[in-house]
Amino acid sequence: QVQLVESGGGLVQAGGSLRLSCAASGRSFSSAAMAWFRQAPGKEREFVAGISGSWSASSTYYADSVKGRFTISRDNVKNTVYLQMNSLKPEDTALYYCAASNFVVVFTATGYPYWGQGTQVTVSS
Repeated sequence: QVQLVESGGGLVQAGGSLRLSCAASGRSFSSAAMAWFRQAPGKEREFVAGISGSWSASSTYYADSVKGRFTISRDNVKNTVYLQMNSLKPEDTALYYCAASNFVVVFTATGYPYWGQGTQVTVSS
């Protein structure tokens, strides 16, 4: 079993910044593909950002809606993945989830067998 625990969410004004963290337990964190998803009330869970594992060349992926504002990174020594969120907008308000896969980064939630409990991000206008 793999456990993922998100933290760092909160209430912030538009234009502000937050840094989300996802602490992972497991035997092969460095080789796992990691991703962030978000889900707003009444909407589908959507891909936000992903980062490849050590089995391939390091690559990051972003949804068009967050490109240039969000940055995903990982620290394989600390078994932690981060999402730095800058220039936040009210439409970024959602429950943010960390997810892990043993394979490649994909853009659909069904591709990830491991999930955290979520951390709430609320951006006021």
